[in-house]
Amino acid sequence: MAEKAAPGTGLGVAVRRPHRADARRNFDALLGAAREAFAEHGTGASLEDIARRAGVGIGTLYRNFPTRQDLFNSVYADEVEELCRAAEEVAGLPPWDAFVAWLRRFVSYVATRRAVSEALNRDSEMFRACRVAMYAAGEPLFVRAQEAGDARSDTGFDDVLRMVSGITAAGFVDDEQRERVLGMALDGVRVRPVGSGG
Repeated sequence: MAEKAAPGTGLGVAVRRPHRADARRNFDALLGAAREAFAEHGTGASLEDIARRAGVGIGTLYRNFPTRQDLFNSVYADEVEELCRAAEEVAGLPPWDAFVAWLRRFVSYVATRRAVSEALNRDSEMFRACRVAMYAAGEPLFVRAQEAGDARSDTGFDDVLRMVSGITAAGFVDDEQRERVLGMALDGVRVRPVGSGG
């Protein structure tokens, strides 16, 4: 298996993916199935169930992820890779829209992080590299929104991430409620022109 660099980050956060296309499809299917299973059942989710969801045999799971910890780490790093890609994808939007689009993707990341957090070694090089990559991807979007006068200048990127992480930790009845609550939180970050009326 070969190391795949995180797109655009240059920071070495990567998930080890197979070279062959069919093997890579199985690998990605396993990551997606694991993400769902961990979100539903926590870190004790059945590996057999994960393989079944991915449409592969348990042997394929173990070939790609020899230990449960390997699977946790890969799911987590894959989420961070997606956050990095999302930052690139939204970069062409107006400053505030770009930041909010990225933050919506961050909300999904928080759910995965919460599901596997007890299994992650927060002192590991992988965990530190993921944090650096995530900040390197998202912070420029926030700074750009501040420079455009769309986001409060007395607030830091870390402040916003902690606020959103705290809000999403409670869970939501449905997607509509999540969007409504996130919108309320972002109203506290956004600068509106005087007399705009909202």
